[in-house]
Amino acid sequence: MITPETPPARSVLSPDGVNIATYEYGDPEAPTVLAVHGFASSAFLNWHAAGWMRDLLRNGFHIIAIDQRGHGASDKPHDPRAYTMDALVADVLQVLDTFMLDEVDFVGYSLGARVGWQAARDMPNRINRAVLGGIPDGDPLTRFKVSEARAFINDGTPVADRLTGGYLQMAGSIKGNDLPALVSLVEGMRGGPQPDAANAPFQEVLFATGSEDGILEKSRALATAAPNASFFEIPGRNHFNAPTSRAFRDAAIEFLGEAH
Repeated sequence: MITPETPPARSVLSPDGVNIATYEYGDPEAPTVLAVHGFASSAFLNWHAAGWMRDLLRNGFHIIAIDQRGHGASDKPHDPRAYTMDALVADVLQVLDTFMLDEVDFVGYSLGARVGWQAARDMPNRINRAVLGGIPDGDPLTRFKVSEARAFINDGTPVADRLTGGYLQMAGSIKGNDLPALVSLVEGMRGGPQPDAANAPFQEVLFATGSEDGILEKSRALATAAPNASFFEIPGRNHFNAPTSRAFRDAAIEFLGEAH
């Protein structure tokens, strides 16, 4: 199957007035997958360009992909208070309600997987099963230096912290990204609900993390703690290129297909 064209974005208004861009692929009568991308990415980069839409459609799925707030064609507030886990999960619920979807399967990567973890817990009757890629326990950005990031954005002050500089370089290299919004997201989500063995969702979950990703063992530990989970180690991939892995796509689609 040839990679499908990107459908026009449909805006969904979140409960707090943020416009969330959504993209619909396939037959609405088919089983639906909700696809939620990672930090500093977008529905197009994380899923469409990486071949997920083509392969999901080939296997008979209907897909709704979203640009999370602060990303892609969605609104990009600069107020950290706009970025809480509750707000990101509320965006997911609003999308489901707008498209009149009673139940979906969830596919998320990195930040999207963290949202999927919480959404599965909060909406056990709406999310059947989930693929959570590149998800560690705890808060992975506690080391991110917000003050250094803001100084760099405001006046070009060099960033001393290596992790912070790496994330800013990665985010800034992607056309259309809004660095102040992304830094606000990091700040706003600190201290909120975090994936932990004690609060694992009860749905069937496939965890997947790259063999070269530093969070591999933490992700594997979450899978071990979850009551109905399995784990797939994505061969030869790190945190940033794992979504492009055919092996990851194949494992996810096989897992999703088991329920239909």
